Amino acid sequence: MKKIIKYIDKPLLLVTMILFILGLIMVFSASNVTAYMTHAVKPYNYFMKQGAFLIVGFILFVIMIKFNTKSYGMFSWGLLLIGIAALVLVLFMEEKNQAASWFKIGFFGIQPSEFIKVISIVFLADYYEKNSKKLKKWSTSLFPIGVCVLVALLIFIQPDLGTTIIYCAIVGIIFFAVPISKEIKFKTFIIFVGLIAFGTMMVLGTGRGVLLERQIERFDFRNPCDKILSTGNQVCNCYIAIHNGGLTGVGLGNSTQKYLYLPEPYTDFIYAIIVEELGVITGVAIILAYIFILFRILMIGRKSPSNRGATICYGIAAYIFLHIAVNLMGILGLIPITGVPLPFMSYGGSFTICLIAALTMVQRVSVENGILKEKAKRE
Repeated sequence: MKKIIKYIDKPLLLVTMILFILGLIMVFSASNVTAYMTHAVKPYNYFMKQGAFLIVGFILFVIMIKFNTKSYGMFSWGLLLIGIAALVLVLFMEEKNQAASWFKIGFFGIQPSEFIKVISIVFLADYYEKNSKKLKKWSTSLFPIGVCVLVALLIFIQPDLGTTIIYCAIVGIIFFAVPISKEIKFKTFIIFVGLIAFGTMMVLGTGRGVLLERQIERFDFRNPCDKILSTGNQVCNCYIAIHNGGLTGVGLGNSTQKYLYLPEPYTDFIYAIIVEELGVITGVAIILAYIFILFRILMIGRKSPSNRGATICYGIAAYIFLHIAVNLMGILGLIPITGVPLPFMSYGGSFTICLIAALTMVQRVSVENGILKEKAKRE
């Protein structure tokens, strides 16, 4: 355990802990009104739940950090099969927010599509490491991509377009990061672009048969304040919150937009509440912290002597970056709102636990890098 503590990336650990604590505080501030007035529960209900998720995540961290990345790879195959089975079963569950994405267990919900993202990163990293000498073959190179396509289809038909896009982007980034033949990468890319173009034309031509009405409406995201009584309500109220905050904010707990102007402001729209209460300065500081975290993860991956470790880090960096980009671009009206949580800040058990698990794997790669470096010095 001493070696584990010695080689953990402490700057990365410190910044992530600070963001998790800030996120917990902001979940309480953003949720207390909605909890009491809309859901008829105690004002600190979501704060307590998020705190419980962080405790579970910490326990998971203590357990996972002791296992090496090879063990993660062995577990990933079984977990992937369980995840696919869960994605099939969840389609038969009662819909929530017009999507069948959750298993309801007591007071908590489990979202299989969140777990499958992290599981797939480890699955791909392990597969391409074990088959590194056979990556000139099409069948070997594309087999795991076929599995991921199946997963993406299951997520899409829930329907959860935002998660599907992020999942496909993560898989695509990993595919181009691993040492596969350049010819296979190029031809696969051309085929993929062709399929995207064909799919886009099909959606535009028969969109009402492929996408739900609410999904089609989200693509009309320009000038949201002109549609404040309909599709532009959420984004326009985000603008109002950010404008109210100014440089230094209106003060912790003093947001006006959380008074039912924004639906569930403690999840997808929490960044707007943060800027309103703590100001643009804090908002920029959070973005800089995100950049620092991504930089540290990429550096750990770059130092990894194994493709497995490097791929895990690159995949997790993509996972975190895509959630940040899609969430922030959505609330700023640059892309349609997709219901994607903001890392470290948004309320949510499945995402919080998955994020901690992902960061634990990065820390494990850092530990293995340090141990191998120490061993090389001795030799």
